[in-house]
Amino acid sequence: MSAGPVWGIVVAAGGGDRYGGPKQYESLGGARVIDLALAATAAACDSVVAVVPAERLDDPISADAVVAGGSTRSASVRAGLALVPDDAEVVVVHDAARPLAPAAVFGRVVGAVLAGADGAVPGLAVTDTLKQVDDRGTVTATIPRGSLVTVQTPQAFRAEALRRAHAAGGEATDDARLVESTGGTVEVVTGHRLAAKITEPLDLIVLEVLAAADQVDPARMEEP
Repeated sequence: MSAGPVWGIVVAAGGGDRYGGPKQYESLGGARVIDLALAATAAACDSVVAVVPAERLDDPISADAVVAGGSTRSASVRAGLALVPDDAEVVVVHDAARPLAPAAVFGRVVGAVLAGADGAVPGLAVTDTLKQVDDRGTVTATIPRGSLVTVQTPQAFRAEALRRAHAAGGEATDDARLVESTGGTVEVVTGHRLAAKITEPLDLIVLEVLAAADQVDPARMEEP
């Protein structure tokens, strides 16, 4: 696969219901969470589209294009995808809520797509025991975890595969699921604990500590 333009879409349009507000505009290490995510994406891509809440369209932001998001995550990705030009070879979709995702993770997902995959996602091994329960909270099964991973962003896709996956207007918690549903091949590459997602206020505190710890070596936090 030839290396054509790589475009990034940073999804930052959510209201942060579980967090209690728009977490993408919180401060982390002296910078806004959204700005950290945009900078990381810009370093790995030729151009970047930021998808933000409609009421924040006039905010100063460092992106090649800015667009209002939709009512769901998938709708927001489609809004960003509409601004990606036809000659794009690879599209990287990244959640603004993962502001510390290392450059190496961007490189791995893009590299996997350039090597021939329709999509690539970073994954981490599941370390906790998994239980399936019924609506009363009674355990019905213990799930073998050997073949399971938790998935992060950034995720990279052949632009054609991502457009095809979104053409039907489907909904999913990540874009890889939509690509899989149209028959695309999605590979898992090694993720990183620094790509953790901010969901609740405690998550921001943890990332704040990591960002402030000069002794943190990202390479030591790599999964095997």
